[in-house]
Amino acid sequence: MHNELFSIGPITIYGYGLMIGIGVLVCIFMGMYRAKKYGLKEDVVLDIAIYGLLFGWAGAKVLYVIVEWKAFMQDPLSVLGSEGFVVYGGITAGVLAAIVYCKRKGHVFIEYFDILCASIAVAQGFGRIGCFLAGCCYGRETTSPIGVVFPAGSIAPAGVKLLPTQLFSSAGDFGIMFALLWHYKRRKHVGDTGYLYMLLYGIGRFLIEMLRNDDRGDVGSLSTSQFISIFIVAAAVLLLWNNKKRGRKVEAAISEDTKEQEPGQTANEEGMA
Repeated sequence: MHNELFSIGPITIYGYGLMIGIGVLVCIFMGMYRAKKYGLKEDVVLDIAIYGLLFGWAGAKVLYVIVEWKAFMQDPLSVLGSEGFVVYGGITAGVLAAIVYCKRKGHVFIEYFDILCASIAVAQGFGRIGCFLAGCCYGRETTSPIGVVFPAGSIAPAGVKLLPTQLFSSAGDFGIMFALLWHYKRRKHVGDTGYLYMLLYGIGRFLIEMLRNDDRGDVGSLSTSQFISIFIVAAAVLLLWNNKKRGRKVEAAISEDTKEQEPGQTANEEGMA
């Protein structure tokens, strides 16, 4: 929970930014490694990552401005800093950018979503550790032994024990990553793993919001993220159900990809499992 980690001359390294950076790098390299392993294109993953980052950053900022409109109007320039993001805005904008990119380049988006969703969960896990170091996204006051006390200068209230909801979220994100890695090799239809990510993240986000106590906007009795989570979970359930009825079988997709490869190339055997 120390955001200012160390300084090199005039440059200060902040925990939040460092964790975000680590998460992004792990996400990209993990995605490229798995793409190569399962017969997809590494350069496409890199392009998706670049567009996803650019538009995801903008989307997270835009949703933050919408949610915190009054605070934004009082100090508009504050939104330009390293603070002030809403994850759902970033995910939505990043995914839309990836869809547009894949459509324009002739790639099947859902195949890359399946392979990359575990990497996205990893990036989110590191990002939440950054939140813990900065003190944002904090939880309710508690007398529980697991409560943490943030120092003065943190975004969280100092001197009182709070639930470390940032670490709960991080653990959940890494748990989702392992679940998706396990599921990917066992999926029956293209898209199943990506839709499962939507389902698990949406449920987890809805539940963790019950424990948070920071100001993050609301829609009626729900937080903004809980309101969005309802639609994400509903969409995931419908997509999984539709995929079960009409989705493209993984075996058929692998067969099609194999036919498109150059002579002498073969599909990754593990990808056929």
